[in-house]
Amino acid sequence: MTTNFGEFLKDKRNSKGYTINQLSLYTGISAAQLSRIENGKRKAPKVENLRKLSDALDVPFGIFMDAAGYSQDDKINEYKQAYERLTDKDELDIAKRMEKIRKDLEEGTGEDGLNFMGEPMSEDAKESLLEALEYAERQATRINKKYAPNKHKKKQ
Repeated sequence: MTTNFGEFLKDKRNSKGYTINQLSLYTGISAAQLSRIENGKRKAPKVENLRKLSDALDVPFGIFMDAAGYSQDDKINEYKQAYERLTDKDELDIAKRMEKIRKDLEEGTGEDGLNFMGEPMSEDAKESLLEALEYAERQATRINKKYAPNKHKKKQ
């Protein structure tokens, strides 16, 4: 069992067979910063960097949170608020894509209407389908925001 976060990180990195430079490449965290963390010259990284390390090293996020000494409930909520919030532009883009999907569904129905498993879909079923598609669109937008390189992210 490791006694500090730097040792924990180094153990996880070594168990994956990664060099510091490889981990830096996979996470976008500088090799110098990773080295300082591993050598105890820096405290545990911010929550967003813990997520990157967790993903790169294929270790559950909660384990990284515990090792870094964070209270999971507080920091997970902070992480969600920072990275799962959709901007006004995101909302507008989603609305435009959903309108296009709605139009495509209506135009593509033909004589028989929109079918599911060979049966015509009711208006309620169509609305349910659109709600599910909107949910999927929102999730995809959130996920793409999380993994976009920092240099392409705009300040909110």
